[in-house]
Amino acid sequence: MTNKENLPTNQKKPRLFFADHLRAALVILVVLHHIAMVYGGIQPFYYLEPPASLPAFLVPMVFVLLNQGWFMGALFLLAGYFTPGSYDRKGAGTYLKDRLIRLGIPLVVFYFVLSPISGIGYFLMAGDTASLTWDAFLGAYPDLIGLGPLWFVAMLLIFDFGYVGWRLLAKKQSANSATESSVPTYLGIGIFILALALVSFLVRIFVPLGKSVLDFPTLAYLPQYLSFFVIGTVAYRRDWLRRLPGKMGIVGFVVAILASFTLFALGFVSFLKALDTAAPQIPPWGFGTWQSAVYVLWDSIFAVGMTMAAITFFRRFFNKQSSFGTFLAQQSYAVYVIHIPIVVFLAYALRGIVIGSFFKFGLSSLLILMTCFAVAYILRKIPGVSRVL
Repeated sequence: MTNKENLPTNQKKPRLFFADHLRAALVILVVLHHIAMVYGGIQPFYYLEPPASLPAFLVPMVFVLLNQGWFMGALFLLAGYFTPGSYDRKGAGTYLKDRLIRLGIPLVVFYFVLSPISGIGYFLMAGDTASLTWDAFLGAYPDLIGLGPLWFVAMLLIFDFGYVGWRLLAKKQSANSATESSVPTYLGIGIFILALALVSFLVRIFVPLGKSVLDFPTLAYLPQYLSFFVIGTVAYRRDWLRRLPGKMGIVGFVVAILASFTLFALGFVSFLKALDTAAPQIPPWGFGTWQSAVYVLWDSIFAVGMTMAAITFFRRFFNKQSSFGTFLAQQSYAVYVIHIPIVVFLAYALRGIVIGSFFKFGLSSLLILMTCFAVAYILRKIPGVSRVL
C-alpha cells in the first residue's frame, strides 16, 4: 500500500468531478426545498401560497423534512473535505483572506440587500400591492434584513476560523500529513450514528426544531453540521471519498429508507397529532420527549446513510468531466446565494396559473432553476464577480 506520509506539499490530488457534481445537485435540492416551502405554505418563508388541499400540504412538508434531515450536513461534509487541501496550499493568512472574500462578501450582500428585496414577498403575499411604497419598504427594512439561507455561509465561516485555530495550535500537524487508513467500519458508523443522535437529542431539549437562534433557523442540527464538517476534513486526509466501498453506499441507502418507513413515519404521525390538537409543543421536534428521541435517531441514520449513498452513487455515475456538469458546478455557489429573490418573484409571477399543486410545483421548479443558473452565469461574467462567486 502506498505510504502517503511523504507526499510533497505542493502535490494535488486529482480533481473529484463527482464531488463537484454532487455539490451542484445538493444546491439544486436547496432551491427545490425552498420552492416546496412556497407551495406547501410552510412558514416561515418570504412568500407563501396556501395549499389547496391536505395532500398539497403534506407532500411538500414530507419533502422538506426529508431534505432537512441530510442535505445541509452533506454540504458541510463536502466543505470540510476541501478545507485541508486549501489550507495546505495557502497557509493560514491567505486561506482566511480567501474565506472572507468568498463567504464574507456574499453574506453581507445577502444580509443587507438580497434579504430585504426578498422580503417584498411579505407585501405581495398580503395582496395589497398599493401598500408597497418606498416609505413602507424603508420602514420595514430593519425587520427584513437577515441571514436567510446564507446561515450556511455564516456557519461555514465560523467552522473555517475554528479549523485555522486548530491547525495553528496543532503545529505538528504538517501540511504533508496525509495518511491512508482503512475506511470506516459498520461498527464505527453505527457508534457515530448513536452518538450523533444522543447529542442531537440533548441539544433539542433547549433548541427544538423550528426555533431560530441568532438568525440560524436550524441550530437544532448543529451537532450534525459540525460533526460532518469534521468528518470531511478527516476524509480528505484518509481519501475516504475515493475509497468508500460502493456496497457501503447501497447499505446506507437501504437502511436510510427502512428508517424512514419506521422511525420517520412514527415521528411524522405524532407531528400531525400535535397539529390536530393545536399542541403548544410539537413532540418530535425536541423538548426531551420520546418522540424527539425517535426523530433524532431517524435523522442521524438518514443523514449518514443518504450521504454515503450520494457519494458512492455520484462517484459511480458522475465522475467524468462534461460541459453540462462543469456549467452546473461552476454556477452552483452563485445560485445558492441569489436564488431566494428569484424564487419569491417568479412564484408571485406564476400565482395566476391555476393547475394542480404538483404540476405547478414542477413548472415553477423548472422555470426557477433555469432562471437561477442563467442569472448566476451572467453575474459571474461581470469582472471580479467570479472571484467571489
